[in-house]
Amino acid sequence: MNQMLLPVTTVTGIGEVKAQALAELGIETVHDLLFYFPSRYEDYSIRELSEVANGERITIRGEVYAEPAVRFFGKRRSRMMVRLVVDRAVVTAIWFNQHYLKNRIKIGQEIQVSGKWEKNRMQVTVSETKTTIPKTTQQQSEEVKIKPIYPASAAVTVKQIQRYLQQALQQYASDIEEILPAEIRERRLFISRREAITAIHFPTSTALGIEARKRLAYEELFFYQLKMQALQLVQKRNNQGLAMPIPLEPVRAFVRALPFRLTNAQKRALKEILDDLQADFGMNRLLQGDVGSGKTIVAAVALYAATQAGCQGALMAPTEILAEQHAATLTKLLAPYGLQVGLLTGGMSAPIRRELLGGLQMGLIDIVVGTHALIQDDVHFSKLGLVITDEQHRFGVEQRRVLREKGLQPNVLCMTATPIPRTLAISVFADMDVSTLDELPAGRKPIETYWVKENMFERVLAFIAKEVNNGRQAYVICPLIEESEKIDVQNALDVHAQLVHYFGEQSQVGLLHGRMTSKEKEQVMREFSANQIQVLVSTTVIEVGVDVPNATVMVVYDAERFGLAQLHQLRGRVGRGSEQSTCILIADPKTEVGRERMRIMKETCDGFEVARRDLALRGPGDFFGTKQSGLPEFRLADLTQDFEQLELARADAAAILRTEDFWTDDNYAFLRAYLEQQGILEQYMLD
Repeated sequence: MNQMLLPVTTVTGIGEVKAQALAELGIETVHDLLFYFPSRYEDYSIRELSEVANGERITIRGEVYAEPAVRFFGKRRSRMMVRLVVDRAVVTAIWFNQHYLKNRIKIGQEIQVSGKWEKNRMQVTVSETKTTIPKTTQQQSEEVKIKPIYPASAAVTVKQIQRYLQQALQQYASDIEEILPAEIRERRLFISRREAITAIHFPTSTALGIEARKRLAYEELFFYQLKMQALQLVQKRNNQGLAMPIPLEPVRAFVRALPFRLTNAQKRALKEILDDLQADFGMNRLLQGDVGSGKTIVAAVALYAATQAGCQGALMAPTEILAEQHAATLTKLLAPYGLQVGLLTGGMSAPIRRELLGGLQMGLIDIVVGTHALIQDDVHFSKLGLVITDEQHRFGVEQRRVLREKGLQPNVLCMTATPIPRTLAISVFADMDVSTLDELPAGRKPIETYWVKENMFERVLAFIAKEVNNGRQAYVICPLIEESEKIDVQNALDVHAQLVHYFGEQSQVGLLHGRMTSKEKEQVMREFSANQIQVLVSTTVIEVGVDVPNATVMVVYDAERFGLAQLHQLRGRVGRGSEQSTCILIADPKTEVGRERMRIMKETCDGFEVARRDLALRGPGDFFGTKQSGLPEFRLADLTQDFEQLELARADAAAILRTEDFWTDDNYAFLRAYLEQQGILEQYMLD
C-alpha cells in the first residue's frame, strides 16, 4: 500500500480529536500533511545592522547595559525600554504591554530580540524575545534560524503543525517517491523530492529553502502542463478537423488590397492561423489582443481564406448588435469578392430566417454571423470549415459536440479583447494554441487618461459639453443601478437626471442599465451609434458593445469600484476614430491598492501592461474571478512570481511528449500512470 495515503492518525501524536481538527485544514492523509506548505517564513538569522533596511524585520543579540525602564498608560497598557550594546552600537529595544519581562532582564545579560527595525532611531519594536541564548557550538547549530509559518486554526496551532510534520518525516520520509524523470532533475539541477519536502518544512538556510520551493513549484507546474499538452495532443489526433488546401496567392492579394497595412503581430497571427487551417488536425486557437489591435481584420482574412478552400465560415458574437456590426464590416470587406455574408439573429422574421437557413444548407451563403443561435438544431451547413467566436464565448466541449452530431469538425478560433499576461495565458489556455496581437495599428492616438475627484464634476460636464458641441459623443459610466444603504455610490438614474438637467434640450442624453430588456438595450445602442443620442449614461453593460468611432469621451464615476480589467475595457470604447479621445476617472479611493489602480490607468494604455500589473496586485485567482473555469489551483506554485519555472515546465512537458518512446519506456511509467489517472492515456490509446 502507498504509505502516503495512510490516514494522518498513523503519525505518532495525532489522535482522533486532532485528526478532525486537521481535516478542517484539508489534512486527512500523510500526503496531505507533508504537502501542507508554509504560507511564509520568519528569518531569525543574525545580520549586521547596516544590512537591514528601515521597516524590515530584524533579529539582534546584544548585552543589556541599563535597567529596563517601564511606563504605564492606564491600568493595563505599558511601554518598556531597554538599551542594548550590539556590535559596538547602542540599540533601544521597546516592548508594549510586556512589562512582566522586566524581572527576567538583567544588566550584563545577553538577550535576543526580533521585531520591526527603525533605522533612523536605532530602535526595534520587539515582537519576540529570547532571554536564554545557546552557548555551545552544538546548541547553536541546532537553533532554528528560519521558522516556517503555516495557516493554522484555533484547534491546531502552528507549533503543533510543526511537531506533526517533524514526526511524519521521521516515520515516512523514506516513502517519498521521486516522480520527475531523471533527465529533468539533471537538466534543471533539482534536489531530490525527499530533500525538497524536508527542506521546505525545516530549512537549514535561506538558500536551501529557495531550492526546495523551486523544485516543488516546478513539479506542480510540470504535471499541469503535461496533462494539458497531452490533452491537446489527443484532441488534435481525435479531431482531424477539415484540412483546407488554401490557395495562398488569392489570400495575399486580399491582404494587399486592404486600405491599410497589417501590423507585424497581425501577420504573425495570420500565419499561425493559416498553418493550422491547412494542417491535418482541427484548429483550437485563442487570438488575444488589446482593444483596437485589429482582431476583426485577422478574422476577416481567415474567413476569406476558408472560402477560397471551398468552405463556409461562421462568426459568433455575444450580442445581436455586435453581430450586426461584424456582419456589416465583413460585407464591406468581402462582398466585392462575390462572397455572400448572412446575419442570423433571434429577431428575424420567419420567412427571412427560412431563406437564410436554406442558403446555408445549400452552400449559397459563404459566411454567417450571429449569436449562439448559430449552433441551434435547425441550422445546417453545406461545408462548415471555420468557426470564430468573439469576446466572452469560449467554444467548449458542448458546442463541439453539437457540431459533431451534425457531422462537422470545424476549425475553431476564439477571440478575446481581454489581454492576459503570457505566463497566465499558457496555463489557463494550456489546451489551446495562443496567438497574441501585442501592437496597435499605425496612426492610433493614445487615449489621454485623467484621475479627478468628484468635486471637479462640473468641469468634467463642461468638457463633455465642449466635445458634444464639436459633434462628438460621450459615455458616462456608473457602477450601480439603485441606492445601497451600505455603499454610497452614485447610481446611473441620478447621474442621468443630473445630465438631462445640465444639457437641457441642446443634447440628447440616453440611459442604459442592466434592468432593461435586451431589445431596449440594443435600441439605445443603435440610437447612440447613429448619433441620435449624444451622451450615454450607462452601467458596465457597454463593456463589450458596439463600435462607435464618433465617441471621444469616457467618464467613469466612482472608478475605484471597478477592477483594472473593467476600467481598461471601458476606456477601449473610445479612441476608435481619428480624433483625440479622453478617459476621465472620477474616484476617491480609500486604500493604497485603489490608488495604485488609478495610477496604473493614468500611466499606461497598453492592455498587456495593465493586465501584468493587475495580476501582480491581485494574484491569478482574483485576476480571473473565483468562478473562472480552467484556472489551476496550486498548493505552492504562484503564477505571479514563478514565470521562469512555468516556462521551463512548459518546454519540458512538450519535449517529453515528443519523445518517441514516451508511451512505452519504463522511465516514463509514473507520468503515464498520471495521465491514465486523468483519463487522457485511454483516449490516446483508443485513437
